[in-house]
This record gives sequence, C-alpha cells and structure tokens, in this order.
Amino acid sequence: MPRFRFVTLVALIVAGIGTLTAQQQPPGTSYVPKQSDRPEAMGGDEPGFQPIFDGRTLAGWEGNPAYWRVENGSLVGEITAATVIKSNTFIIWRGGKPKDFELKLDYRITPEGNSGVNYRSAVVPDPVTPENKFAMRGYQCDLDGRKRYPGNNYEEKGRLFLAVRGQATHVVGGRVPVLLSTIGDTNELAQTITDDWNAIHLIVRGNMLTHIINGRLMTVVIDDDAPQRPVDGLIGMQVHVGPPMKVEYRNIRLKNW
Repeated sequence: MPRFRFVTLVALIVAGIGTLTAQQQPPGTSYVPKQSDRPEAMGGDEPGFQPIFDGRTLAGWEGNPAYWRVENGSLVGEITAATVIKSNTFIIWRGGKPKDFELKLDYRITPEGNSGVNYRSAVVPDPVTPENKFAMRGYQCDLDGRKRYPGNNYEEKGRLFLAVRGQATHVVGGRVPVLLSTIGDTNELAQTITDDWNAIHLIVRGNMLTHIINGRLMTVVIDDDAPQRPVDGLIGMQVHVGPPMKVEYRNIRLKNW
C-alpha cells in the first residue's frame, strides 16, 4: 500500500479525535506535555456524554412493541417462534438527528441473534412488509451472536459493506470501497467479543466513521461518496430477519459535537 495513504489515514484519525484531549482537562488548568507522557486510557467517559435511555421505560424511543420492551434496565429486542419477521425492524431514538457525535452503549446477544446499531439513518418504506413502519436506511455498526459481523460498517438498505472488521477503507462511489490498510486480523478481533456484555464506542465526525468494541478498533471508514453519504440522521437498534433471537442494549449515552 502506498505510504502516503497510511500517513493520510493516521492524520485523519488524529484530526478527528485529537480535540478530545483539550476538553478533558479540569476547568482552569492547561495540559503541559512532558517527554515521559504516553497515551493512556481514561477511567469512565469523557465529559459531555448524556444518557438517551432511562433504563425503565421506552420514553424517547419508538418501535413495534411486539418486538421491543424494557427488561432489567435494558432495551430488549426479541423475536420468538410466534413473531418471526420477514423484514428487519428497528427501535428508533426520537430525540434528534445527530450529525457529529460519539455513542457508547453495551450489548448482549443470543448465539443465533443478528442486530446492529444504526446511525445517520432515515426511516424508509418496506416493500416486503408494508406495515413495518420502522425500516431504516443508513450506517450500521453490525452485530451478531456468532461473531461473524461485529464491528463491520454496513449501510443498511444502501451501499452495503463499507468496511469489514479489521479494515480501514475509503469510500469514493462508483466502485467497491478501497482498502487503505489492515488494522487487525479479523479472527483475532472476533475473539475479543464475549458471549456476555460488550461495550460499543462509535466516533462519527464529518466523513470519518470509527467503530470500537471492547476497546479494540474494528473499522475506520472515510466516506467521500458525497452524493450517497448521509450527514446526519436517526439512531436505531435492529432485530434482523432470521430465527428466534434476543438482543439487549443498556447504558446508552450520546455526546454531540
């Protein structure tokens, strides 16, 4: 791979997240770098995150109650043998259409489950199931119980696979996304996903989309397909066509930029 592409990718990542540091300093203080300093993880969230799910009700969320409920502090999507669906359906946060933001949340999913976190998305008609009022088109942090898809950037009902786990890509339109760099081994990254709760961190700034799960970088997409890329939109969680499944989401919090 040409060296300039790798350097450009690193520069974009720094530009996209670098402003966080200045905003993390206590009021009235300024950070003075020392030669001995090295990057380090933060304990807890950076300032500015706000919960968008209260853990008790579906206030602020809209979805089909046949599939979505609140249980034990979690937002639960479940498909049973009696409620198998023919089209993907979502529960949608109606509190805004974030443009540049970070989203953090935890998820847990059954082995046969297939789900995802959509963002910069729109509600669209569903020709397969016209009564489904909660079909979405837009970017998705893909998830499933078999660990085939977690971390992928998949555009639901749009341009499909923009990056698969372990890739940094450049989307230019008119062709398949360009692989800029391999940022990890897809199988090794899959092993970092547990069968219990996992932590998602999405960083969405301009045309750069970063998916992190359990502290590991899964995908980076630079989307320069201006006619097709959404610049803002809805957040939603998915239950997918397939066998009976259950997915749980909790600790959902958002930081707008």
